[in-house]
Order: sequence, then C-alpha cells, then structure tokens
Amino acid sequence: MTDIEFAWSALGGDPALPARVSTVVRQGTLPARLPVRELARASVGACALAAAELGARRAGLAEVPRVRLDDGAVATAFTSERHLLVDGRAPVTFAPLSRFWRTADGWVRAHANYPHHRERLLRALGLPDDPAAVGAALAERSALEVEETVYAAGGLAVAARTPAEWAAHEQAAALARRPLVETERLDSARARVLPPLTGSPLLPAAGLRVLDLTRVIAGPVATRTLALLGADVLRLDSPRLPELPDQHADTGFGKRSATLDLAVGRRTFEELLAAADVVVTGYRPGALDRFGLSAGELTGRRPGLVVAQLSAWGAYGPWAGRRGFDSLVQAATGIAAVEGSHGHPGVLPAQALDHGTGYLLAAAVLRALTEQSSEGYGRVVRLSLARTVAWLTDGIEPGEGGSGGPPRSWLAETDSPIGRLRYALPPVSFDGGPGDWARPPGRWGADPAGWA
Repeated sequence: MTDIEFAWSALGGDPALPARVSTVVRQGTLPARLPVRELARASVGACALAAAELGARRAGLAEVPRVRLDDGAVATAFTSERHLLVDGRAPVTFAPLSRFWRTADGWVRAHANYPHHRERLLRALGLPDDPAAVGAALAERSALEVEETVYAAGGLAVAARTPAEWAAHEQAAALARRPLVETERLDSARARVLPPLTGSPLLPAAGLRVLDLTRVIAGPVATRTLALLGADVLRLDSPRLPELPDQHADTGFGKRSATLDLAVGRRTFEELLAAADVVVTGYRPGALDRFGLSAGELTGRRPGLVVAQLSAWGAYGPWAGRRGFDSLVQAATGIAAVEGSHGHPGVLPAQALDHGTGYLLAAAVLRALTEQSSEGYGRVVRLSLARTVAWLTDGIEPGEGGSGGPPRSWLAETDSPIGRLRYALPPVSFDGGPGDWARPPGRWGADPAGWA
C-alpha cells in the first residue's frame, strides 16, 4: 500500500480512487532522515483527492477529476511561512526564547512566541526576559523537571526524548491504539443535500460555511484549504489573544477574520453556529467545553454539523489536556533526536506535523461532507500532531528519487489590506480545480462576526 493509499484508507475513501493521482517527483525537496517528502505528498494528495471526489459528486461528473501532485509545489507550501514577504519584509518566525536549551541531563524545547506563553515560561522559572539568564538557569536543572515546572504554570517546554523513550511513554501508548484519522457519528440527521456545482473553476466546498476556531498553522492550514475550495470561512478569535501578524498573513488567505468574546457574545456565536456547516477547532481537548462547544453539544444544537477537532497530543491519555506546538511535538516524540547531530537535537525541514495534519484535517472534512450527501449523520473527525508522528516514523517508507521536468516557481504576489504579499501557491491541484485563493488575507479581527 502506498502512502497516499494508506492516508486515503484512513479517511474511509474508495480504494480505487488513488489510481487517479499522479506525482511529479523532485529530488532534494524537504531533505531529512525521516520521509518528510513522502508525508507531505501523501497528505496533500489525499486532500486533493477528497476535494476532487466531492466536486465530482456535486457537479454530476462521470469520473472523479485527476489529481496531479508536484513535489516542488508541496515542499514550497509546507514551508509557506518562510516564503512569505510583506512589503518585501521577511516574516518573524521564532522568538528568542523559542528554541532548544541545554539542561543538566539533556535538552528541553521551549515555545514562547506568544507574549502570554513567554510570561508564563519566565514566571515558572523565576527568571527575567534574558536569554543568557535562561540558558544559565536551565543548564543546572533536569529536562523533566523543567518540563513539569513550566507546564504546571501554563507555559510550554518539553524534554527532548529519544524515540525509545517516547515509545515507553503513556501518551505514546494511548495514541498507538487510535487510528490516524478518527471519525464518529454524532446524530441521526438526514442526508445533506448540497446544491449542484456549475461553472469554472470547480469549487467543491462552494456554498458551505466554515466556522474556524483554530490557531497556529495546522488548523489554519486546514481552513485555508477549505477556503481555496470555495467555502465561506470565518475565523473567530478571542480579542484577548491577539494573533501574530505574520502567521495570520500566511494562513489567512481566502478567509475573513473576526474577534468575539464567547463570554459576552454568546448570542452572536449561536447565530453563526445555526447557519454553519462545519466547525473546526484547534484548541487543546476540553478547552472549549466550558462554553458548550464540545462536539456533542455543537451537533445537538446544529444537527448534521461536521465538527473537526485538532490537537497537539491527542484527545486521550495523560497529555490530552496539554498545550503543544509542532516544535514541541518534534522534541518530545524523538524526531529531534533522529534529525540531530553531534549531540545536538535537530528539526524537520518544515513544520511538517502542522502542515501534514492540516491537509489531512481538511481532507477529513471533505470526506465527511461527501459521505453525508448519501448517508446523513452529524460527524466529528479528530486528528493530532502526535498521531501524525507515528505515521511519519513507523508507517511511511522513503520513496524513490526522480524528476518530472523543469521546476517552476510556486510563488505568487498580490496586493492586500496588509501590504504587498509574496506567498506560496496552494499545492492542492486537480483537473478543473482552483489554482489560487479568491481573496488575500485581511487584517486580523477586521471583519464583522457574521456570514457573508
């Protein structure tokens, strides 16, 4: 079974359809010890195939359109945050404290890009905002002690483990019992009748409303992809948790962005939910439950809804409620050890867990919509970065090299409300489908909290 066939099977797709996928293979893309190129290719391919399948159903096509993958386009998209330019300025990626730190017995990886995470990290360690002071203090403490101390204070730092150490961890054991893509039926809603599609390009998600409650790459990549495919995507953020401007610019294509305090704007949220077709959440499991936003409560109020849930560590096990990011998951699960050298931990050539899981999440939503059109039922789909790790490290074989012709640019430029942007074009491609987003990103929180 090829990697795309495995991903497609995990999504519950027709096993005959991966034959409609072709790939332009390019050597040297996403170089790593682990098969990152293959993960990227398979996750984008499964997403494009899910889009083509839904588009064929809605347009009444006799055949599912052919999908064409290009390693160059996929690799560029997986590093989209590095290619972004805003009025010629390169983006800010990691803050000074977001890095590996040597400890008395190994390494920890800290994440402090957001101001509130930086403050919690420093408060937990009792240190000033001074990298030299942080380095000196951590060098005298054990990695596990730092991990527990920082997490207890609501901050983010994990001990860098070996693959064997992660395999022996209770969280790894909990994930091993779960599939790559989890799906569950939640209600008995009738089959969804989607209006037929006409015209060009073929937009499989046209007319669908997606409520985007995600942050930080993986979730926004999924909803950015749904927006590419024609969905009306409205991202909602708390006004008390501002987004990083460059991160918003990179993942905001095709969407609108609004702020809403759920504690005081509940009526507005319920009005949005009543007209939504899909809700995508990217907060740690249970974080939204206090607002009545669990999958069961959402579908109870909006039968037939598709709920897509994304987390760092998974919805089960002792780390289910922990915050996490791609860089931290790489460190904790042994990827950093595999990719490291000379005793120093390394990283993947892209935030591949974020991007790969994001495309799989979009694919899961598209497949749920296709199945709903004949079977009905409200549904929840769940994915996690840590479960994607297991697929990368244990389930993907490195592919063969090759070349599919001369490379071309997979970058484009456009004007936007935040300036002139250079950006990575979408890698999701199928016959008749869109080649770019219909709109550039706007300013964070600048749109009204209402459907277009």
